[in-house]
Amino acid sequence: MKILHIIKTAVGATWAYHQIRVLCSLGIDVVVVLPSETDGLAPRYRQAGAKVIAANLDFPARRPWELPAVLRSCRELVRQVQPDLIHTHHVGTTLVARLALGKDSPVPRIFQVAGPLHLESEFFANLDMRTAGPRDHWIATCEWTRQKYLDWGAEPRHVFLSYAGTDIGPFATARTGTLRAEMGISPEAPLVGMVAYMYAPKLFLGQDRGLKGHEDFFAALNLVREESPEVRGVVIGGAWGNATWYEDRLRYYGRAACDGSLLFLGTRTDVPALYPDLDLAVVPSHSENCGGAVEPLLSGVPVVATSVGGLPDVIRDGQTGWLVPPRNPAALAKAIIDALRHQAEAKRRATAGLRLAQQLFDVERTAREVRGIYERVLVPTATPSTAELSGDGGVAPGMLESDLVSTSPNQ
Repeated sequence: MKILHIIKTAVGATWAYHQIRVLCSLGIDVVVVLPSETDGLAPRYRQAGAKVIAANLDFPARRPWELPAVLRSCRELVRQVQPDLIHTHHVGTTLVARLALGKDSPVPRIFQVAGPLHLESEFFANLDMRTAGPRDHWIATCEWTRQKYLDWGAEPRHVFLSYAGTDIGPFATARTGTLRAEMGISPEAPLVGMVAYMYAPKLFLGQDRGLKGHEDFFAALNLVREESPEVRGVVIGGAWGNATWYEDRLRYYGRAACDGSLLFLGTRTDVPALYPDLDLAVVPSHSENCGGAVEPLLSGVPVVATSVGGLPDVIRDGQTGWLVPPRNPAALAKAIIDALRHQAEAKRRATAGLRLAQQLFDVERTAREVRGIYERVLVPTATPSTAELSGDGGVAPGMLESDLVSTSPNQ
């Protein structure tokens, strides 16, 4: 089968790269459309066996007069490639593919929904549903998203659940000491960290703060230090896109709120080596899929997270971590203190979370799951030979670890 993947960025969306790498190894003919055939991950896509075509097929929201040309490019590219199925990974590229080809396009389309943000807006959720045709399908990457599409009226047989897999190989639980040496702190000092890009607030979505919740983390850390002054904090990750002004604002606010106890490291490429030095990872997002909690769990680090989007799929309160309401620094601080004071319990939850994350997010499994979804879409009456999908597709998030090992697809 020939699958056309349309991706809006060559320098991000690493989940798509890992998935396509495995799909190519399974013998699927993959064509990837990226804004550049030389930048970022483009050479790695080719090395994995995919054909790379340079074209920017993201919706030109800031330059709407370019939309007709973008739609023409999309139609011409599909005519040339002649794919069996089109797989999009972002809202903008999904809209372009639908508008360019029409609702009644004979080529099935799958939108793998990387995050729930657009579904939190009635306008954009309606836009998603109204542009979909009878051959459009969705792969939700968390249970919240899957249920949201069903609530909005999508046919259950057109909605699948498959978590966004990653390469779990680089993650290890042994401390390297790299981060603590860089910060100049001892191995015994309690260290709490937040790892996330800094996304500037989107005024058109009514945001007054970035969706990752950095400000809440700073306020919570200030409250924690009132009881435990020895606690140190670190923020790993810099501005996304052109949001350097927002990073500057966060750095100023964080340093003022935490009185010198907080270090900003900016964007790093060695995050898997840094994670194990943390005593606790904090994911205070206002909107999130699962991703923010996966990497610390794969590193064996206890996690405190907010109960939004896909985070409850991974952080199960009392089992694999701590869940708190979003936008609530006091609740966040209370959970951080609890986790730091009860290290044995934190370790128990982190160990259970590590097992769950390894099972749910190993791309070697999730990519095979996606291949099974392709088969189900292309031959609706056939039983997929590569995956026996549970429910509407994918792994049921309520499964216990022991159930998952014996019944999940492709084990």
